Amino acid sequence: MTVSETRLRADAQRNRDQIVAAAREVFAALGPDVPMEEIARAAGVGVGTLYRRFPDREALILAVARESFAQVLAAARAALAEEPTAWDALLRLVGRTHPLQASVQLALVSERAREALKDDPETGQFRDALLVELDRIVRAGQDEGTVRGDIGSGDVALLFSLVLRQPPVLHDPALYAFERATALMLDGLRARPATPLPGRPITGEDIRIR
Repeated sequence: MTVSETRLRADAQRNRDQIVAAAREVFAALGPDVPMEEIARAAGVGVGTLYRRFPDREALILAVARESFAQVLAAARAALAEEPTAWDALLRLVGRTHPLQASVQLALVSERAREALKDDPETGQFRDALLVELDRIVRAGQDEGTVRGDIGSGDVALLFSLVLRQPPVLHDPALYAFERATALMLDGLRARPATPLPGRPITGEDIRIR
């Protein structure tokens, strides 16, 4: 391979990485239906370059979903292995806001994205593995007495999906809307005397895409 060919491949990979990173941010903020031109602009590339890498929106959604789930899965495993308690692991996982938000938007919030992802085996494997890790964190937290015992990993995933949706536009950054909502959510997951929940714990199996 010549130096010129190597440079072209490196440029192509860099463009692809920029597009996926920009799409993840835009999808997390606005959902996957934003104009492709806006994603190209955020990535700093031309629309033609975007379409050469991703011929349609579904191909871009797949790329973002796979990368986002892979990042969150790695973060969940590392958190459970490295943090002193399962509660600390949960707090650390919540801190992975951008890939986590993109994953939630694509897997739980957007109907269009769910249609694009439902038949993709790679995305399904990442999603199922992530639910397994989340279940491990929840069960470990319940065993150590830090997570309330009447919930399942599906409850946590659904709460994430609600909190990670974009709130109304707030012009004062000092309001810390996302941080406040996250703190309230985590406070509701803590083990202590609390309001009994109706029904049964929601599991990861309950929220899997069928």
